[in-house]
Amino acid sequence: MATLYERLGGLDAITSVVDSVVDRQAGDDRINRKFGRTDVPHLKRNFVDQLCEATGGPCTYTGRSMPETHHGMQVTAGEFDAFIQDLEGVLDEFNVPKPEHDELLDLLLSMRDEIVEVASPVTGTPLPDAYRAYQAAR
Repeated sequence: MATLYERLGGLDAITSVVDSVVDRQAGDDRINRKFGRTDVPHLKRNFVDQLCEATGGPCTYTGRSMPETHHGMQVTAGEFDAFIQDLEGVLDEFNVPKPEHDELLDLLLSMRDEIVEVASPVTGTPLPDAYRAYQAAR
């Protein structure tokens, strides 16, 4: 049986989905404040590697763990849900078949408890001043 990676269309398809999701989230007032100090190219690279590896592809995710990455961001349950809704919208735009759509969502939903720090449906909360985003070596 083909891996989810293969059924999604491989690295090019995953990269296109990640680019579209990140672009959609940049315009989504429910969550875009959480990305205010994000190194977007770094985020995209890591998200592609993470999805590629998690779906059975040849990539290796070398980024920080989800708890380490999101610690102190005060991500709300509502903001996580908005992230998932944005991803679902992109998967629909790309006409990803329902079995692959659901399987990919299940992978990301399994990380919910590692990312959400505030059990609230509120969205659009600011990134706390104390949060220090990843800084690429210069």
